[in-house]
Amino acid sequence: MKPLLLHIGNKRYSSWSLRPWLVLRKAGLAFEEIMIPLDTEMTRTQINDVSVGGTVPALHTQKAQIWDSLAICEWVAEQVPEVWPADETARARARSAVAYMHASFFALRNTCPMDLCREPEAIKLDDATRNDIATMQAMWQQVQCGDGPYLFGRWSIADAFFTPVAARFHSYDIQLHPAAQNYCDTLLADSDFLAWKADAARETFRYSFDS
Repeated sequence: MKPLLLHIGNKRYSSWSLRPWLVLRKAGLAFEEIMIPLDTEMTRTQINDVSVGGTVPALHTQKAQIWDSLAICEWVAEQVPEVWPADETARARARSAVAYMHASFFALRNTCPMDLCREPEAIKLDDATRNDIATMQAMWQQVQCGDGPYLFGRWSIADAFFTPVAARFHSYDIQLHPAAQNYCDTLLADSDFLAWKADAARETFRYSFDS
């Protein structure tokens, strides 16, 4: 049986790759990862060779090629349903929060790109970015349910999608409400995330936005 193959971008910068990587790890599915360095002369050709959509992450299963981070996570959930909350209402909330994250918060993404090796330092934030930060915290408060440190009690796909957000908040020294800060601290202390971050620290490629 061929192993699952997850094609990812640089671990230091690729928030899209981090999410399904975490979900695969938490689901306990064995997979091989293949990193395609971003922003090189060969990047476009290498990605097009493995991704119909021309993007990473891209998961190759025995039967399919899946090139969207949320679609990959949903495929994993079909194999291991426990990566979504068991309760129907909590699961609906989790899916709504994930879909919102997947398609929104563009100001925060653009102003505070993920850089896991950046020394925490505050930057000037525009109104749109501040609004995204406030909206994110309000959403966490509104959807949170269940006993446990994660958004829906035990770890779920929702936490995978918000881990890069927690990393952004840390890297740009963004002040949060205590409950939001506690949630981010939980995500950033996760052992699988720390393993990803350790790999990121060993990468030598640097984007031009580095300070």
